[in-house]
Amino acid sequence: MGCSGSTTAGGAGNVDRNTYHERHPGVHNKPTGGIESEVTDRTKPFPADDKTLIEVSKVDLAVKSNAKAHHTDEYDITETQDRLVIRRGQEFNINVEFNRPYDSNKDDLRIVFQFGNYPKPSRGTHAEFILSDRDVPKEWGAYIKTKEGNSLSLVMNTPPTCAVGKWSLKIDVVKRSENNVEVFRYKHPSDIYILFNPWCRDDLVYMIDEKLLGEYILKETGYIYAGSADRISPKPWAYSQFEGVVLDCAIQLLDRSYLPDHLRWNPIMVVRIVSKMVNAQDDGGVLVGNWSSKYDGGTSPLDWTGSEAILEQYYTTGRSVSYGQCWVFSGVVTTVCRALGIPTRSVTNFSSAHDTEGSITIDYHFDHKGNYSKELTDDSVWNFHVWNDVWLARPDLPPGYGGWQAIDATPQETSDGVYCMGPMSIFAVKRGEVLHPYDGQFLFAEVNADKVYWKHEEDGTKNVIRVKKYGVGQYISTKLANKPEREDVTDQYKFREGTEEERAAVRQANLASTRPGVYESKAEDVEFYLKPNHDIFMGDTIKFSLVLKNTSDNKRTVHGHLTLSSTTYTGVLHQKIRDRNIDKTILQPKEEESIDMEVEVNEYLDKLTDHCICKIACMCIVDETKQTFADMEELRLRKPHLAIKAPQTCKLGQTFEAEVSFANPLPVPLTKCTLRVEGPGLQRPVIYKQPNVDAKAKYSGKFEMTPKKRGTRDIIVYFNCDQINSVNVSHEININ
Repeated sequence: MGCSGSTTAGGAGNVDRNTYHERHPGVHNKPTGGIESEVTDRTKPFPADDKTLIEVSKVDLAVKSNAKAHHTDEYDITETQDRLVIRRGQEFNINVEFNRPYDSNKDDLRIVFQFGNYPKPSRGTHAEFILSDRDVPKEWGAYIKTKEGNSLSLVMNTPPTCAVGKWSLKIDVVKRSENNVEVFRYKHPSDIYILFNPWCRDDLVYMIDEKLLGEYILKETGYIYAGSADRISPKPWAYSQFEGVVLDCAIQLLDRSYLPDHLRWNPIMVVRIVSKMVNAQDDGGVLVGNWSSKYDGGTSPLDWTGSEAILEQYYTTGRSVSYGQCWVFSGVVTTVCRALGIPTRSVTNFSSAHDTEGSITIDYHFDHKGNYSKELTDDSVWNFHVWNDVWLARPDLPPGYGGWQAIDATPQETSDGVYCMGPMSIFAVKRGEVLHPYDGQFLFAEVNADKVYWKHEEDGTKNVIRVKKYGVGQYISTKLANKPEREDVTDQYKFREGTEEERAAVRQANLASTRPGVYESKAEDVEFYLKPNHDIFMGDTIKFSLVLKNTSDNKRTVHGHLTLSSTTYTGVLHQKIRDRNIDKTILQPKEEESIDMEVEVNEYLDKLTDHCICKIACMCIVDETKQTFADMEELRLRKPHLAIKAPQTCKLGQTFEAEVSFANPLPVPLTKCTLRVEGPGLQRPVIYKQPNVDAKAKYSGKFEMTPKKRGTRDIIVYFNCDQINSVNVSHEININ
């Protein structure tokens, strides 16, 4: 099912509209017999005593059939509130009943659609037209499909460029006399929701592959990836874009933003506003960010299982919700954009750089003794960072730059004075063309910055001791469309590391850098390797090694410093766990030596942060050559797996039971335990308090669900406690 009218090039194969000219979605009115639009401000209710005047008795919006045709039948409001939700650029049907049969020769009817607080024809927020006997594509209009007794069945058209939000529907009856024109108005009691239409070729969000729309528009659950490049973990997430008040909240966000009504047609502007309004940094948006590991007065970011509870709380209270971190911001953005009709995916970048200076490098600083300096280092590499890709044509860019565009609601750096990011063409990022709008330098650094290590001498000078060209932007991941597996989309963001194309992109981006020219090579004949063991569970002994290899034909003497610290997933050091000086170590020609380190659970357990991530920092100096080596590696401890027992199929309205369990791997009890459960179409988010779990003991818990919608649904369960967060599982169930 597509929109009416002729087709243009676009979609997954070619999303640029070479023939498309940007215009305001103007009013395409059919002649109205000379009645000026201003008359609509002087309308009257229908008189009770005029028997000759045709009067609207009832309007049936045919909600169920229209919703099915427009892929909007999953929205709760179509069922519970009988609200019409349609997609722009696609015809829909309504039935109008009058007090007598309609006569086109003497009855003067005009249909009026209005949007926003101050509808104006010049701004495309007021449209009025008379009934026609034909379909005019890409314009506001209506024609008579059938006529029976006092009723008309009408086919309505909306342009593929009309503003997105709630439109009011009015039907005016015009009565003319020799000296007077009177307009009597029927106003439908409920607004019509008009959304973006990725099924419509003339919409900037058009996606040619309908199978992909099954994921990027219609799928209510998915996975957001977290962890580290060496240990990627899927986090089940309920997007719930069709549930409860989610659509109303998404529209409210646009209403509360500074985006003028007449620009609400443009998805480029809308997604930029979404990236701004999902964080609370500037103007009371949805989520308050918190990376402190202290979440008093709110919900820990790791406890959320989906977007519905967050958006419902924001919608009903009008206040920002506490708290979010990057995957929560991204999950809510996916929900809001899919609800509005924009194809969207959550994307995770592992070893994600945060460049604070526009240098397109990540700068680490060490003091003269070889200690990593937290105070001097503003840049960081996050273990992972989650943002969003939205599917848009970009008529404001050269041909070929449409398709996936990155946006990011996590408040990191300002863009045009506010905390938002994008949309930025990922094709442009891949080529290093960072000056296209919006925020290309920042995004390029996230996926392809080089790491620069600096040493500060006692006299105040600083020198580059190492440039690490590869390692930022690893395993960029999203959920594979219509399958439960992970899809690696790194090659959509960057050329393969080490290729001439990738280095050319870095050089191209570096032209816009605030610090060009840090790439100077130095002779190095001792090789260093940090080797963490990435297969370690919470409760196990942490093991890692520093390997030194002398590749020269001469003796080499190495000394330095090795530190293990806990860290947030954003790369900020939390607490030092173990510190070790590397005494002068003599390496004979071609000799290799390993310096090993082991840390027991009792030494690190109370120093971990939410994500159980540690960082190994190392700096070594070769006495004979003054070669200096510096590096940092992340080590993420694995959490236990939550097992679930639940049926594979169930009947609509039939209550079923599920059981979850796991073994506590820690030598301490688990306290303040909760089970958070939800499933779009199955159950709204609910929290069950659980008893404490003894040290090294097994936990099991049960809950019930009653399905309210048919189809394939997902159960999402999170176990949380003071000692371990976000032990999770998802389970697919078919509702008949």
